[in-house]
Amino acid sequence: MWTHNAGNDAELAAIQGVVDDYNASQSTYKVEVQAFPQDSYNTSVTSAASSGSLPCILDIDGPNVPNWAWAGYLAPLNGLEDRAADFLPSVQGVWNDELYSLGYYDVALAFLARTSALEAAGVRIPTADDPWTKDEFAAALEAIKASGQFDNVLDMQTGNTGEWWPYAYSPQLQSFGGDLIDRENYESADGVLNGPEAVEWATWFRSLVTDEYMPLKSGQDPAQDFFNGKTALLWTGSWSAAPAAESDIADDVTFLPPVDFGAGAKIGGGSWQWGVSATCSDMDGALDYMTFAMQDEYVASIAEATGTIPATDGAAAMVDGYGEGGKYDIFRVFSKNFAELRPVTPGYPFIATTFTKAAQDILNGADPQATLDQAVKDIDANQKSNDNFAPTS
Repeated sequence: MWTHNAGNDAELAAIQGVVDDYNASQSTYKVEVQAFPQDSYNTSVTSAASSGSLPCILDIDGPNVPNWAWAGYLAPLNGLEDRAADFLPSVQGVWNDELYSLGYYDVALAFLARTSALEAAGVRIPTADDPWTKDEFAAALEAIKASGQFDNVLDMQTGNTGEWWPYAYSPQLQSFGGDLIDRENYESADGVLNGPEAVEWATWFRSLVTDEYMPLKSGQDPAQDFFNGKTALLWTGSWSAAPAAESDIADDVTFLPPVDFGAGAKIGGGSWQWGVSATCSDMDGALDYMTFAMQDEYVASIAEATGTIPATDGAAAMVDGYGEGGKYDIFRVFSKNFAELRPVTPGYPFIATTFTKAAQDILNGADPQATLDQAVKDIDANQKSNDNFAPTS
C-alpha cells in the first residue's frame, strides 16, 4: 500500500493502525505500507504505472481520480457501492458511472471571522441556511474597512500555490454562474469560463485588490495575521477550527458559510481517497482490505488524527465535536450543503493549471475577457486532442 503521508506523522500512524488491525484480523493477506512525501507522490505513481509496478492499494487526491481511472491506473471498487452510499458524496471517486475510490474525510472552506468586527460594523452574521448575498458581502467589506481597525479586511490566501487556486476560487466562479468547463459533456469551457458570469467573477476578484479589501499576495502566515488582529476575515477551512478554538481570541471568532453570489453558495469538495490499482495481482485481497478499512471506527480514527470532517454519520458521532450539534458539526453541514466537486473529467489536471494561471494573471491586472478566452482555447484544445477523454473500454 502506497500513501502520500510521509512527513505527516499523525495521519500515517492512523493509517498504520488500520493496517495493523487488518493484518491481525486474518491470515490470508498481509498489507505493508510505503509512505512517500506528498510533493513527489504523484510522480512516483505515474512512473510506477508506466513500468507496471503500482502497488495493490494507493491513495489519490480526489480531483485526480478520473484521470487515473481513464489512464488505466485504477480498478473499480466492485462490491463497495453499498458501503459508499453511507459516505459524503464529495469523498466518493466516481467516473464513468463506476466507483474508483473512497475517502475517510473531507474538509470544508469557510470564512474565519472576528465576531466583534462584524458586530461593530453592524453586519449581519450569516448562517448555513442564510448565507450572505453578493451585495451583503460587499457592504460587510466596506463597513469593516471604514472602521480602520484592520490592515486587511479580507485575506483569501492568495500567496498559496498549486491546487489551492481551483479549490478555493473556482467555487466562487461557480457561485457567480460560471464554471471551469461545461459539465453536460465535458467537451468545452466556452460560455462557462469566458461568459458574462465568469467575467463578472473575474472583475470582482480583481476588485478585492483594487478596492483595498485584500492584499495582492498574502503574507507568509495568513492564519497568524488573523489571530494577531491584522485581518478581519480569513478564507480558510475546517483545518483552522482547532487552532481557532485554542487561540487567545477563541471567544471572538466564528466560522461563516461561503457567499451566495447568485447561483448558490459553493465550496470545493473532495480530498485524499483510497483506491485499488488495475494491475493488482490479488484483487480479492485488495478489496477485502478496502471493505475492512472503511468501517466507521477507522473513518473516525483517521479523521480525528487529521482534524478533518469524518465522512460518515456513524464516524462523526465518534469524533469529539463532529456529532450532531457539536462545535465542529457546522463543517459537516457546510460540506453537505455547499460542496461542489471539481470537474469530473480526466482533463481536470490541465484545467486546474490553466485556471490557476488565468486567475493569477487576472488578479495581477490582466484583462478578464481576453484572459478567460485564452484559457477556454487552451482547455478546449486539450480536451479535443484527447478525444474528450472518452473511456478506453
